[in-house]
Amino acid sequence: MSIRSLILAACAWAAMCLTPLSAGAQQAEPILRQFLSSANPAALVEGADAFGPIRDDIAVAPILKAGKAVGHVFLTSDFVGTTGYSGKPIHTLVAIDDAATILGVDLVKHSEPIVLIGIPEREIRAMMEAYRGVSLVDEAAAGGSAHDLDIISGATVTVMVIDDGVIRSGLRVARALGLGGLSEVIESGPKFVLREDAPQPDSWMQMEGDGVVRRLSLDVGQVNAAFEAVDDPRAAARALTDAPETTFIDMQMTLVSVPAIGEAVLGAAENANLRDWLDEGEHAIAVVGRGLYSFKGSGYVRGGIFDRIVLIQDDVSVRFRDRGHRRMGPVALDDAPGFTERDLFKIPANSGFDPTKPFRLQLLVHREVAAIEKVFTTFELGYQLPRAFLQPLAAPQPVVAPPEAEASAQSALWQRIWKDKAVEVAVLSTMIAVLTLAFFFQIQLTKSDRAVKIFRYGFLTLTLVFLGWYANAQLSVVNLMALFGALTADFSWQAFLLDPLTFILWFSVAAALLFWGRGAYCGWLCPFGALQELTNHIARKLGVPQVRLPWGLHERLWAVKYMIFLGLFGVSLGSIEQAEHLAEIEPFKTAIILKFVRAWPFVAYAAALLIAGLFVERFYCRYLCPLGAALAIPARLRMFDWLKRYKECGNPCQICANECMVQAIHPTGEINPNECLNCMHCQVLYQSEAKCPVVIRQLKRRAAVSQPDLERSAKPRGGVANHPNRQKETSHV
Repeated sequence: MSIRSLILAACAWAAMCLTPLSAGAQQAEPILRQFLSSANPAALVEGADAFGPIRDDIAVAPILKAGKAVGHVFLTSDFVGTTGYSGKPIHTLVAIDDAATILGVDLVKHSEPIVLIGIPEREIRAMMEAYRGVSLVDEAAAGGSAHDLDIISGATVTVMVIDDGVIRSGLRVARALGLGGLSEVIESGPKFVLREDAPQPDSWMQMEGDGVVRRLSLDVGQVNAAFEAVDDPRAAARALTDAPETTFIDMQMTLVSVPAIGEAVLGAAENANLRDWLDEGEHAIAVVGRGLYSFKGSGYVRGGIFDRIVLIQDDVSVRFRDRGHRRMGPVALDDAPGFTERDLFKIPANSGFDPTKPFRLQLLVHREVAAIEKVFTTFELGYQLPRAFLQPLAAPQPVVAPPEAEASAQSALWQRIWKDKAVEVAVLSTMIAVLTLAFFFQIQLTKSDRAVKIFRYGFLTLTLVFLGWYANAQLSVVNLMALFGALTADFSWQAFLLDPLTFILWFSVAAALLFWGRGAYCGWLCPFGALQELTNHIARKLGVPQVRLPWGLHERLWAVKYMIFLGLFGVSLGSIEQAEHLAEIEPFKTAIILKFVRAWPFVAYAAALLIAGLFVERFYCRYLCPLGAALAIPARLRMFDWLKRYKECGNPCQICANECMVQAIHPTGEINPNECLNCMHCQVLYQSEAKCPVVIRQLKRRAAVSQPDLERSAKPRGGVANHPNRQKETSHV
């Protein structure tokens, strides 16, 4: 392979790792239609025998039992992002009943390699069965954490993506259909958007009459009666003493983010300021009031929350904070009443608020019943934007998540995973930092052969036990094939962020390739490589003979791993699933992820490779590893050459070549960066005063040069030392 070919291949590899990838767009045609005809109703609901037609307004179909609908079935991928570790969606069918309880879950299609081969089917079925009976009403109240999630060992990312998809899509469907009282049922009539050319109201009286402004008026008598109904006699005992007809609060509200309303209520200048204040997707209400009671109160502080009012729409609630509040000037309409309080409150874009749907402003009224105790009651001011400000859509729209909301939800998932794995992330980051320092200061470290051995075997043990068997952070050629497939298909970096340790490892590998080549990972951070080296070290201690292949045969066997990688890569262009099956040539899943708890052929294969490694150190790494081959391709692009050599290395000295554990040093003395694992042993030999001929010769020269000086300094000045006979005797001796 020419240098030019190597550079082109390496650039392609770098593009796979570093090119940002965009998430796919929501499909207009329900994906559910692709799976419903072949799905088994009984797998979701016991005794179910058919599915009804898919609804026109939402990708949901009834599930039937003897012709009667017993629930609603949908596909998670129609409602939320379900991209798994493979970079492709995980399609899961879910059935829920009218009470928003999950009836059944069925995993119908995916490309997750750990589930395709490795995880027993019984564990997948058990995970699906665990969702039966989960209440989405409880999940809505608990933020999706009311159920217990059993993580399957080795499939953490996949399980969490499936769980996130089931719960979030279930909540979305339940809210859309009004199941379990989560929200109102989808209207049979048209949906609405705000009308851009709505007429501007002429007067406050007109706005009150048309419902543009809504009013909540309470007198003292009404409030006293409300507290008498509270289950606390102390509240009634502390009734207000003002006349019953005294105005307790006269509060009015309107949606000023509607341009025509804002222009009428605020005036041109203040309405322009409002537009500048609001970001895209945000809305604002104007609340004005007068009377004994303040809807705003005086208890809030800067950065605090207004605790007397809350906006409620279906299952969305918005509490207003100081940073989302502005004082409002006088109402621009001449006939508006005089109000003692006038305020603007911002509704955030990510709150889920829909200005075309009804909402209400809940007013919290308190009454002190003891020194530090209060009793509360609430009153509500309902609001519906009049039809004059709404424009019907041509047809009902499918219930899908807004792109920004879906991106936010997926971001919340990987952030939760990173938070849960904070300890593992910290340990891995420390390991990478320590290894980086060791590489930068390798000359100082390799002055002591014993120090290098202690450091290396200790580090490899941590890599095997912590990274491998505990954290399952084993990179695979499957990752690279998924990355390449992402260049021609919809994909998102979210899939890689879902596995923090794998993400950190790939990032560090990409950086290390520029400095040290593939050896930084293959020689130090690969759990299976660590397992091979540690078992070989034990075998040497037990006297197992080591086999050193002839250089000609060894050099030709190097090519096998490149042929395997290119074969897998070619298959992945046609079928990534087939390539993932063939990638079982990697024993990583068996030996590291599943810890040898697997079908016997896989265990026998992994054991055979380890046994071969007892006689030929790192046998699998040398000749068969497709991941090592993939990482070796850009190895020649490294920016620095850290390994020091003498001109005598290879001619005539062969000590480093003979002692290299993977025979990465040519007989002529050159180190092959494609095969070097950066074990640092050659650098120990480079400074060895016992083995390196160059160092030994230098020491002898220095000793020879310094010997006459020592003799001269040992001679006494004058006297016997200068006697001719004494000199002759010394010379004779």
